[in-house]
Amino acid sequence: MKSLTCKQLGGACDKIFKAETFPQIAQMSKEHGVEMYQAKDQPHMDAMAEMMKLMKDQDAMKKWFAEKEALFNTAPTL
Repeated sequence: MKSLTCKQLGGACDKIFKAETFPQIAQMSKEHGVEMYQAKDQPHMDAMAEMMKLMKDQDAMKKWFAEKEALFNTAPTL
């Protein structure tokens, strides 16, 4: 099992996501983002706005995803 924080994934807080695979971490992060959006948490909404800009460029998004997956792969095993 490995972990990454919301901030490490481009978010706004230190919430820790723990999982066996990067897709699981990505899903947890997405669900957290939805919760923070619904709560109208401004720091998270700002981070999501930046992510939305990135998503407009498919190559940039693929690069971002690969960088975060590499971060996960090099994270120490818990």
